[in-house]
Amino acid sequence: MAKANAIKRSLSNALGVPGASLQTFNLLELAQFTKEKAYSGTASLDFHLFYVGRDDVHDILKYVLSRVTVSLYMNMYGYDDAELNDIVFAKAMDPSITVLITLDKSQTGSKTEKTLLDSDIAKNPTAYNTHFVVGDSATKQISHTKGFVADGKVAGEGSTNWSTSGEGIFIISGQPGGAGYKAQNNTQSIITDPDTISRFTAELIAEHMAASEQPGATKSKQVVAIPASRKSGTAAR
Repeated sequence: MAKANAIKRSLSNALGVPGASLQTFNLLELAQFTKEKAYSGTASLDFHLFYVGRDDVHDILKYVLSRVTVSLYMNMYGYDDAELNDIVFAKAMDPSITVLITLDKSQTGSKTEKTLLDSDIAKNPTAYNTHFVVGDSATKQISHTKGFVADGKVAGEGSTNWSTSGEGIFIISGQPGGAGYKAQNNTQSIITDPDTISRFTAELIAEHMAASEQPGATKSKQVVAIPASRKSGTAAR
């Protein structure tokens, strides 16, 4: 008999699965979540663009994020997905994983996002205060980046907010559609190009630091190594 608090996971969610990692990740692993279930023979192995409402972006995000074992640097504008939050917060509570999460201050007023963050604080206020920062950009604008770098090996970036309509979460297993199905016109890229990953890591750390230095922001206590590209001022903006 299964325990009442056993982890409920789909095939794409590897949270808690022994040995699951991104150490040998290949973009071909995500072809199963496209409408065609395959890539073109000319597709790049460094970058692939997925489409909300056509591809299963929700499962793509779960697949990558649930396999994090080393580090997760992330900035998200709309943060309303309870399942993805559970994955991210599980990584934040793992002392062997370096996690920096930056969220936009204007979005935390939404009922769904506030409920998610309040539940995280209730579960482990130390983990939340250590890894999460809510704030604005360095110039006091919205923090609009929607992306992450996982384990220094896989990056994700695009217009996709974390919500039912933002991701186009499939109601019918394996395909879009069904009563109540909603999907915005959004894109989600997954990237394995080393130069992009290095520069994006530096940018995400800079955005986290800018948000944490603002009055009233949650102060992150994580000690992070600034990539060489940021130290030399060559990181992309």
